[in-house]
Amino acid sequence: MTPARARLKIDVLVDSDQWKEPGKSRSIVRRAVAQAAATASTTGTELAIVLTDDSAIRQLNRLWRGVDAATNVLSFPSKRAADAPPHLGDIVLAYETIAREASAEGKPFAHHLAHLVVHGFLHLIGYDHEHDAGAQTMEQTERKVLRCLNIPDPYRHPGKAVKKAGGRR
Repeated sequence: MTPARARLKIDVLVDSDQWKEPGKSRSIVRRAVAQAAATASTTGTELAIVLTDDSAIRQLNRLWRGVDAATNVLSFPSKRAADAPPHLGDIVLAYETIAREASAEGKPFAHHLAHLVVHGFLHLIGYDHEHDAGAQTMEQTERKVLRCLNIPDPYRHPGKAVKKAGGRR
């Protein structure tokens, strides 16, 4: 167990029957977040991760981003006072979209799930991909975390168009 993991509280909630192997998914999610936290030296905090479906994430996407479509991952950073408990925020993942993308990109579902969890976590700690420089930094950090998890570079697929995590192309 890494020192960061010992001080990191991760609540994983399964909010859809689409997640056929919730125990395995919880394990993938926890391991990916723990590695991302260790890589980014993020300790002494907590976050919640919700495993849901396209219908629920579409509603959230419409409500919070004004986009009436399902997406793979949404991150909701906590807006907390300095003296509040160290809750980073919430990450929400949609099973059907993740499964479709993994299949279309020829990736194992577990690898794509881990990548999207890492992507969502990095958003919680302030990374973004709105501009090229931020996108490059975020992708480099994702690659570093995923290498530690023995997951191939999600952005290197010769001959295939790969959809960027979080909808960026």
